[in-house]
Amino acid sequence: MNNLIVSQGRIADRADNMIAGAAIIAKALEEKYGLNATYVGKPTPSVNDSWQESLPLAKNTLEGLRKALNKGIKENKRNIMLANTCSASLATLPVVAEVYPDARLLWIDAHGDFNTPETTESGYLGGMVVAAACGLWDSGHGSGLNSKNVILIGSRDIDPKEQNLLNQAQVKILPPSQVNTQNILDAIGGAPVWIHIDWDVLEPGYLPADYQVPNGLTVMQIKEIFQAIPLHQILGVELAEFNASSDEEVNENAKKIILDIIAGLFE
Repeated sequence: MNNLIVSQGRIADRADNMIAGAAIIAKALEEKYGLNATYVGKPTPSVNDSWQESLPLAKNTLEGLRKALNKGIKENKRNIMLANTCSASLATLPVVAEVYPDARLLWIDAHGDFNTPETTESGYLGGMVVAAACGLWDSGHGSGLNSKNVILIGSRDIDPKEQNLLNQAQVKILPPSQVNTQNILDAIGGAPVWIHIDWDVLEPGYLPADYQVPNGLTVMQIKEIFQAIPLHQILGVELAEFNASSDEEVNENAKKIILDIIAGLFE
């Protein structure tokens, strides 16, 4: 059984329609599969601020997401989180690390999100999430993730200082050209898996997302990842940064793509 968690409070959002994007996919899943989602946080406008400002403002939403995830784990459910930004994972990854210390994290994202307050060039909280979970800096929301269990999938826009941190932490990176089912299965072995997807990992044009980068993954590559990993190994999935469009046709197409990718979770 699946536990659907939806982040609806601002967590460093710098684009207006990330919160709406999470809600759109949540409602589609509720309608298709008869789920009752847990909505966490209240929407507020996006702001182009720094992590020092956005992190304390996100405290209540992050604590609510952590509580919702803990509840799902206690009920022995597979957790699916629809998030406005990758920053929501500040709440979830420490829980995963605590409960499932041997789990592999597939961080499917155009970016490494492995910056720290000392290395960040953008000041964006979302670009510092995995580093916080691995204990490279203190977000105030926990850590404990073993960096050797982190696998970056499709990452191709990594800052030089960030790359140094990734090398030191022995994080495995599979750029788009190396993303295939055999490499994924070799990387995870028989371990349980937590999957995070930031939709900017896709080649631009598939669906609207912030911080898009050329030469990304195809939809088929991501579908094949889900098809290849045995369902019993998948502990949970996070889907982040669908920047909903004002064009409903675009949103409808995005819904079809996303629901098709994760359909196997509901078999």
